[in-house]
Parts: sequence; structure tokens; C-alpha cells
Amino acid sequence: MKMSVQMAVTVLACSLMGCTAISVQPMDDAFAMQQVCIQENTRVIRGDFLPVLVQGFHKHGIDTKLVRGEMPDYCEFVVTYTATQTWDLAMVLKDAEVWIHRSGLQVAYANFHLRGGGGFSLMKWQGAEKKIMPMLDELLAEYHP
Repeated sequence: MKMSVQMAVTVLACSLMGCTAISVQPMDDAFAMQQVCIQENTRVIRGDFLPVLVQGFHKHGIDTKLVRGEMPDYCEFVVTYTATQTWDLAMVLKDAEVWIHRSGLQVAYANFHLRGGGGFSLMKWQGAEKKIMPMLDELLAEYHP
């Protein structure tokens, strides 16, 4: 009986927390990145995602150039991204990935994942800024304005 109560409390606590997972391969400051070209992903339909991505780079003193279509030759650092959402009484940001490439080689990566759709946590309905900015801060931790 006591074991089943403990198990029930554990399951309830986990479902209420709505665990998120962030994994990051941070950008090395040895690259002295001052500007990035962000390749617009028209398949990402969250209106708040791209502005937060741009804001995250600016917060760390890195200029951005939004590129639609073919990437210009002068772009040394290229940022690509994806983000997906799910429905839970409203649209909820579920997954996001950000890649930074230099001359075609991946030099940094970050991933956000909302485990189990967020469970009963009210935090799952927070916008992209609350969810993605901590991930970008980790990704660009070596860069200070």
C-alpha cells in the first residue's frame, strides 16, 4: 500500500513538471563570430520563433542577416533551424533545433524538446522566448556583448 502511494505521487509529480530537455554543443569563442546569416525556414509556422532567434544572437553581441532563398557567398556563419508544435488546448512549442555552420561544417548545435507534450504543466504554453532563450544562452555562452 505504501509503495503504491509513493509510486502514484512520483507519477503525478512527473506529469505536472512537464519536463523539458535541452542539449547543446556550444559555439567556441575562438571562431570570433560577429555576424551570422540566418536561413529562413518557411516551414516553421510559429510567428514568435524567428524573432526570438534573432534576439538571442543580438543579446550576445552577434549581428544577424535574415536570408530568404539562396545563401550569399559572404556568409561565413550560417544558422539553420527547425521548430515544431503540437496542439494542447492551444499550440505548444514542442521541439526546436538550431545549427551553426562555418564554411559548410557544423560548429555548434542546440536542441529543445518538451518531453511528454508538457504533461499538466502550465509552463508548456509559454512562448518561444521563455523556452528558447535559455537554450540560445547556452549555445552562445562564450559570446558577451
